[in-house]
Amino acid sequence: MSKEAKTTNKSEYLVEVNDLKQYFPIKVGFMKTIPLKAVDGVSFAIKPGETLGMVGESGCGKTTVGRSLLRLYTPTGGEVFYNGEKVDGSTIGHMRKEMQMVFQDPYSSLNPRMTVEDIIGEPLDVHKLYTSRGERRDKIINLMELVGLNAEHATRYAHEFSGGQRQRIGIARALATDPKFIVCDEAVSALDVSIQAQVINMFEELQDKLGVAYLFIAHDLLVVHHISDRIAVMYLGRIVEIADSNELNENPIHPYTQSLLSAVPYPDPKMAKERHRIVLEGDVPSPLHMPSGCAFRTRCKYATEQCAKECPPLTDRGDGHQVACWNK
Repeated sequence: MSKEAKTTNKSEYLVEVNDLKQYFPIKVGFMKTIPLKAVDGVSFAIKPGETLGMVGESGCGKTTVGRSLLRLYTPTGGEVFYNGEKVDGSTIGHMRKEMQMVFQDPYSSLNPRMTVEDIIGEPLDVHKLYTSRGERRDKIINLMELVGLNAEHATRYAHEFSGGQRQRIGIARALATDPKFIVCDEAVSALDVSIQAQVINMFEELQDKLGVAYLFIAHDLLVVHHISDRIAVMYLGRIVEIADSNELNENPIHPYTQSLLSAVPYPDPKMAKERHRIVLEGDVPSPLHMPSGCAFRTRCKYATEQCAKECPPLTDRGDGHQVACWNK
């Protein structure tokens, strides 16, 4: 597809990401800089009302994918399409209303000087989505009730709430513009386990009610498996495996995915004892000094000479199960 193309014919997808790259210049001397390849050629697509989970170790580039997709960072390369229209500097302005984000930290993502009413109402102000102060107030109260907050909370400040309640405020703010797509960036990782379950259930209820699609970024595979239709596994800036949620859980192919799933805590002590834990050897390579070929080869027991020469592309193994590995 031409870099000048502004539309795509694949209307079955709400969001398409093609070969997304995000490099950050890092100084390594007085005058020299080298690129840190936080995201290096990521491609995926999300259908309307679908949840794509994205998992991987800390530092693998998950959050950068979400921020680059929404142009909170200007991508170094690649293309993003929303509803068939290319997302770039000239189009993102009118797309902001339909593409929102729930941030990881419910403490720092809310302005401590603003009341809950003003935090949730700010997107309404920016996009001029009301005709009177009364209509603005009604919309804010409806959004608060939608995420499980009481109307009397509207005049309070963020510091007066618990972590779970603050995240609900952030979710209400994201829903204010009636978006069709939300990036959930580690949206439950800072919450207690019991609160995590409540917020995840709320995300599912909102999806059923509003038809919103999610890119759900997390490092907890149990959480991602519960909420996602499909799961993408990232390692050092690249996607190494994408599959249906149940298929990935039952039949992981890439050695990295297998090691991640083997580390998931199991609730039954007897079955947990019988499970085989795959322990990876070596350390994660520095993204500033990536190994040649496949980035995972330095920790992979199946690595061959071909792995050192060339990075494997994502190939379909059937039923949409895509894997980037030469030897599996």
